[in-house]
Amino acid sequence: MPNQMPEKVQKKHNSIALITFIFAILSAVYIKQFIPPHWVEQSYVYDVSTDALGVSSYIYKEKRVIIDAVVSYENSPLNQQNLNNISKPPTLKQQWVTDDNQQLKLLKPAFHFGIGSLLPALITIILCLLTREPLTALLGGVVVGAIMLGRYDLTDKVIIPNLAQEGTAALLLLYLWLLGGLLGIWSKTGAAQAFANFMTKHFVKGRKSAKVVSWLLGMLFFQGGTMSTVLVGTTVRPLADKAKVSHEEMSYIVDSTASPIASILAFNAWPAYVQALIFIPGVSFLATEADRISFFFQSIPFSFYSMFAVMGTLLLSLNVTIFSGKRIRAAKFRAETYGQLDAPDAKPLSAKELQSTDIPQGYKPHVLEFILPLVTLTAIAVGSFVILGTPKINWAFGAALLLSAIMALIKGMSLDHVVEGFGNGLKGVVFASVILMLAVIIGSISKETGGGLFLVSLLGEHLPFWCLPVILQLITMIIAFSTGTSWGTYAIAFPLAMPLAWAICQSQGVANPELFMMLCFATVLNGSVFGDQCSPISDTTILSAMTTGCDLMDHVKSQLVPAALAASFAGVLWTLTAYLFV
Repeated sequence: MPNQMPEKVQKKHNSIALITFIFAILSAVYIKQFIPPHWVEQSYVYDVSTDALGVSSYIYKEKRVIIDAVVSYENSPLNQQNLNNISKPPTLKQQWVTDDNQQLKLLKPAFHFGIGSLLPALITIILCLLTREPLTALLGGVVVGAIMLGRYDLTDKVIIPNLAQEGTAALLLLYLWLLGGLLGIWSKTGAAQAFANFMTKHFVKGRKSAKVVSWLLGMLFFQGGTMSTVLVGTTVRPLADKAKVSHEEMSYIVDSTASPIASILAFNAWPAYVQALIFIPGVSFLATEADRISFFFQSIPFSFYSMFAVMGTLLLSLNVTIFSGKRIRAAKFRAETYGQLDAPDAKPLSAKELQSTDIPQGYKPHVLEFILPLVTLTAIAVGSFVILGTPKINWAFGAALLLSAIMALIKGMSLDHVVEGFGNGLKGVVFASVILMLAVIIGSISKETGGGLFLVSLLGEHLPFWCLPVILQLITMIIAFSTGTSWGTYAIAFPLAMPLAWAICQSQGVANPELFMMLCFATVLNGSVFGDQCSPISDTTILSAMTTGCDLMDHVKSQLVPAALAASFAGVLWTLTAYLFV
C-alpha cells in the first residue's frame, strides 16, 4: 500500500515555504519602495455607432454608453509617448481618442513592475507545491500582492472590495448556497446514490464504462468553464465512486472536457466575448462582428491543444495510459489494487458531509430525484443561452435546488430534514468556497500588478514569423497559469497579440496572412485554456477537484503531465504549419 509523505519531509517543505514567503515579503517591500511602475498604453476598439444627431455610442454589458469627449491621439496624455515621461500615476483613468485613420479608440493606462509583477502568482504556486495547503498559499500570495500595491489594510482595501464585485459575489452565491445546497439535499434524499445505482445497473459495468460515460457528459455540456465543470463533476461523482475510479482520473477528465471542448464546440458565449478583443483597423476579415465570429469558427481546426486534451481524456477513459503520466497511472493502480480513491495523505476539498448519505428512516430514494433537477438545470442554462445570449447559471442551479427540495417534501420528507440537508451542503463546500474566493482575489491582484502585460511586452516585432505562434502559446500559458483565468488572459493578450501578428505579416511579407492570423489566434486561445486548466488558483481547477472529491494539488500535479504533452504536440504542429504553409 502506498505510504504517506514522511513527516520529516513535510516539515522540511514547510520550513522552505516559510523562508520563501519571508523572502517574497521582503521582495514586495523592495518593489514598492524602489521599483517605479512602467506605464503602458492599452487601447480598446468597440463597435461604435453614430445616430442622426452625430452622437456616438457603443454597447457594454448590454447597456448603451455615450461617447461624450474625444481628442486626437497625439494630444492624449495616455498615449505611450506621454506615459513614458511620467513619474506619477496619470490623473485620467481612460480617454477616447481618434487615430490618423479617424478610428475611435479607448485608451487606458496600465503598469507593470517588470519581472517583479509575477511575484504574487509565483509565490502562491510555490507555496501550493511545497505545503499542499492551497488556503494558506493563496492567502500568502494575496499578502505579497497587497504589499506591492501599497494596500496594507488587507481586509478593507483588498478582500472586501473584491468580494463586493458583482462577479465574485455571484461565484459565492452559486457555489456556496446553490451548489452546496443542491449537493446537500441530494445527499439527504439519497438521489445521487440512486442515480449511481441506476447507471451501474444499466450503463456502467466497470471502471472503463464509468470513465467513458463521464467523458461523454463532458462532450454534452460544452458551455465550458465553471458551469461545465460543476455540472459534469457533480453528475459523475457518485457513479465513478461506485465503480472505484480514482479521484485523480475523474478530476482530470472533468477538467479537460470543460474549457477545451468549449473552444472546439464553440456554440456558447466564447465567440461573442472574444470577437470584441480582436478588431484590427484595416483588416478586412476582422472588420465587423460577424466577420470576427466567422474568423473564430474558421480557426477551430487549428485548436490543436484542445483537440489533444480531449483525445487524451478519451484514451484514459479507454484505459490507454501511455500519455497520462506517472501520477495518474499510480492513482489508477491504487484504486484498482487497494480500492483507495485518494492517496493516503490527500486532503480532498469535498467535506465529509457530502461523502456519505444520511437518508431519514423510511424514506426511499428514487433516480428521478437526481435526473429531473439535472434536466431542469441543463434546460434552463442552455435555453437561457439560446434565448438571451448568455446562460443564466444561477437561475439553473436555483431551480434545480428548489425542485429537489419540493420533490423531497412531496415524497414525505419533513421540512426539518430538508433544511438539515441544505445546511450540511453549505458546510460541505464552505472551505472550497473560501479557496475559490482567494483564487479570484489573487487573479485580480496579478492582473493589477501587470504580470500579463510584462510577459507580452517581452515580444518584439523582429521575430521570424514562424516563431510567433509558439511564442504566443508559451506567453499565454504562463499568463493564464499565473492569473488562473483564460478569459482574463484573453483580455490582456488578444489586443496586443493580434496587432503584433498583423504587423509581422506586413513587415515580413507573409504569403497567407489570414492563415497566419488564424494560427496566432488559436495559440492565444489554446495557450490560455492550458494555463487556466492547470493553474492551482483557477476556479475550474478548484471546482474540478471539489466536485469529484479530489485533493487540489493531487489534481494539479497529476494532470500537468498529460496537459503539457498535449501542449507540446500542439506547439510543434503550430510551428510546422506556420513554417510550411503560411
